[in-house]
Amino acid sequence: MAEFLVIRLGADENAHASWIAVDDAGTRRTPPVMGPLHEAAKDVRDRQVIVLVPAGETSTLACDLPAKGARLLAALPFALEEQVADEIENLHFAPGVRRSNGGIPVVVVAHDRMNAWLDRLREAGIRPARLVPEDHGLAFVPNTLSLLVAEDQVVFNDGVNLEFVMQDVTPTDALTAAGVLGEDGLADEAEDVSRHLLVYCEPTDQQRFENDWSTLRQHLDSVDINLLPDGVLPRLAVTVASGAGIDLLQGRYGERSDLGAIFRPWRYAAMLLLALGVLGVAGKAVDYFRLTSEEASLREQFTAEYRKIRPDDTREVLDPLGTVTSIRRSYGAGPSAPAVFLPSLQQLALAMQANKDAEILAISYRAGVIDVRLSAPDVATLDKIEKSVSQSARFSASIQSTDRVGDQVNSRIQIREVGS
Repeated sequence: MAEFLVIRLGADENAHASWIAVDDAGTRRTPPVMGPLHEAAKDVRDRQVIVLVPAGETSTLACDLPAKGARLLAALPFALEEQVADEIENLHFAPGVRRSNGGIPVVVVAHDRMNAWLDRLREAGIRPARLVPEDHGLAFVPNTLSLLVAEDQVVFNDGVNLEFVMQDVTPTDALTAAGVLGEDGLADEAEDVSRHLLVYCEPTDQQRFENDWSTLRQHLDSVDINLLPDGVLPRLAVTVASGAGIDLLQGRYGERSDLGAIFRPWRYAAMLLLALGVLGVAGKAVDYFRLTSEEASLREQFTAEYRKIRPDDTREVLDPLGTVTSIRRSYGAGPSAPAVFLPSLQQLALAMQANKDAEILAISYRAGVIDVRLSAPDVATLDKIEKSVSQSARFSASIQSTDRVGDQVNSRIQIREVGS
């Protein structure tokens, strides 16, 4: 089970950070701690670090582009240029996972803020695995409106696509901005919006917004308030540890693997492997040269012997095997044996298939005669095999001997071509 140290940065460089250790199953491993950022480095150990950055410094927009990977990163600034107030050269665009409606959530943050956060972490000796806006710690719950009251901010999402952060507003103001509430209750365009509200807040905020909760209960089907006695960090940490949230460490801020550092421990093994490869190639080259020389020598010997048999043929011998076959045919020793042997085996196979209790022990061929040693349960089976072979118009079979061994009868059957 993977463990993470989730660190929430303060709003400015002088503000203390807070951190907590959690696992990917949502279990807290340590209580939340607040203090100088460099003290958090002591709790990193073998845990991956997820850093939550202030939501007020980022914006989450949406776009619909068919591109992926590097092409998407290159196209985002131009696709969202009209939705941002600053020059796109000054901004970093980090895309998330495409949603069900086809849109891609994109976090936009200034480069100077990214560099400032990374410098603070570097000075504290902390190397983050992920950098996530803190408002992404409010999970998307299907068919549910979710609200997180964190200090002077209200974080909202509709469980589908809409998400935003507002500062110095009330929960009612946030739902009104989301189009859920109107002047006299539910907004006309909110018919398809969920009427179940899930709220996370500290006990003081529950009391501070008591009138808002009463108002919201009048217009919504349910308002479920979950208190955060230890602050908002544990709630945010559990969500991002499960993999939720857009990682800002993409593009120019993405982790660049140090290939030299990766392969450095294996350099001696790589050198040995390279040496073995060179030796193997050298050995193959030596073997090839030796075999080529032997082939040339044998070809010269064969050609010399061939000239003794056919002195008038001065052509270069390119196919020694074909040449030998030609000589054999000229002396009447052509490949006639297979013309008898193979068909006789085919006829024997048909006979054995009809008498599956019998078993072939050995087969020999000489001078056009096939000798077959068989084992069968009785003489009648041997007789059937003999007759089956002899039924063909080309071959005849005869039982030469029989011998009972235990409950089997061993026999020798001779097959020859009719007329031979």
